[in-house]
Amino acid sequence: MSKKDSSGVAQILAYLNEKNRPYSAQDVFTNLQKQCGLGKTAVVKVMDQLAQEGKIKEKVYGKQKIYFADQSQFADVSDAELKKMDSRIVEISTEVQTISQSCRQLDTELKELNSSLTTAEMKAQIQELQAECSGYRERLDKIKSTTNHVTPEEREKVSKEREIYVKEWRKRKRMVSDMVGAILEGYPKSKKQFLEEAGIETDEDHKVTMPNI
Repeated sequence: MSKKDSSGVAQILAYLNEKNRPYSAQDVFTNLQKQCGLGKTAVVKVMDQLAQEGKIKEKVYGKQKIYFADQSQFADVSDAELKKMDSRIVEISTEVQTISQSCRQLDTELKELNSSLTTAEMKAQIQELQAECSGYRERLDKIKSTTNHVTPEEREKVSKEREIYVKEWRKRKRMVSDMVGAILEGYPKSKKQFLEEAGIETDEDHKVTMPNI
């Protein structure tokens, strides 16, 4: 057996005795791959050897072997000690839950802090907003100081004229549509061809939409 294999045997035996729980050869290979540097085949061989020598125990479940430490090497534990251990496990589990909850809370707070603006960034943003507000204030002052405001009478006059023009626009468009429809009844070509030959341009050609009154 090489020095590397001997070291691997010692590491695997020590690992099983320390953890004192059942493992498959795959488990041991995965957990000790970096420490002992043995391949999976070598790990299986070592564990079979340790079992044959009686240094560890094995159980076969179907096609899988489970290996665990020889329990005879450990001192017997009384019921009182077991209860004490169970109580300690509960305490530790509760402590772990509390710590985990605190870690989650701290993680949340850290994310919030990382997403918040720094003092320097806040000062820079305040300066930008103040400059923007100053610009709006100047524009407002200019508007207020302008003398050529539109009076309500002028606004009413423009609105009425617009209404008249839109009505006339709609009326003439309807008249043209009716005329074209009458012509197309005896025209051998399509509407598009007729409009092109007649040189008629539509609102759609100029991408114009009739406004609402």
